[in-house]
Amino acid sequence: MANYKETKPSGDAIHPRLDHVLLFIEETSRANDTVESVDKAWASDFRQWMAGRTDRVRSPSTIENSLIQLAAAIRFGGVEPGFTTIPTSEVNRTPQYRADIKTLAAMFRYALEPKKKRDNLLRYLRAAVATWARPDAIYDISTDPKRHQWHSRARVLALNPLGRKQTRKYRATIPVARQFAPHLDEAKGFYLPVDSIRSAWEAMADEIGLPKEGEAGTKLIRRSVAQIARARLGEEHWAQGRMMLGHHKASTSDIYALFDPANLGRALAVTEAIIDEIEALATGSYRADTAQADNVISIGVAKNG
Repeated sequence: MANYKETKPSGDAIHPRLDHVLLFIEETSRANDTVESVDKAWASDFRQWMAGRTDRVRSPSTIENSLIQLAAAIRFGGVEPGFTTIPTSEVNRTPQYRADIKTLAAMFRYALEPKKKRDNLLRYLRAAVATWARPDAIYDISTDPKRHQWHSRARVLALNPLGRKQTRKYRATIPVARQFAPHLDEAKGFYLPVDSIRSAWEAMADEIGLPKEGEAGTKLIRRSVAQIARARLGEEHWAQGRMMLGHHKASTSDIYALFDPANLGRALAVTEAIIDEIEALATGSYRADTAQADNVISIGVAKNG
């Protein structure tokens, strides 16, 4: 399994899925199990074990994704798995809840609470709204020149770093909102210096009253910003929204041309308007210094965003 995890471009997603399997093997004393013994009964035991864990509720799709990854690892070793998996489309229940501008602002207000340090949550929120990106892509954002992601002069961000093979979940190259660009300019290396903000997110969700039952995970911002933007762009220009989401590839490879209204310029304008509305309700969401003189806004950003 170790070799399989290291050779795949989607390793960031593979690792936690197979880690569940390894923990199951450890906790149920199955270290001596052979590949041939991993059959339907074994898979059924795993599903029951995962569903019964008390540290955190796992969705049916999370459970099945671990088995799907295990089956892929077994095939990688030249053996056909002795169990069948359920397509995630049959177990997935797409969350219906979407946050509005007021709720997004409440998230930022929580992260800005001066009595507690929530800098990494704030960084995540800023990146998530500005980029519409999936959580794994946000954790991967880096300003290291060797990764060829942040093009400061062009104000363009490649969500897929140089050398990483694109997967089915395509990572787009996008224009960056004017409010978020200074935070990337100040970052040294990885924009988000942690691998997960899940515990901070869950604490925030409890505090501001977000729905439970899998309705409001860390992908909520991506879904919410997309819904708000779609209503504002209209169906005529929603293709730009699909490009921001990575559901459709941009028709140009010229990073400066991405700002053209015919490419992603309209989606960028909508994103910047959303950020302005959040900032109006939660001062400091993007601006660390909102002092204005002669209609000029001075933006001061702390080191690493």
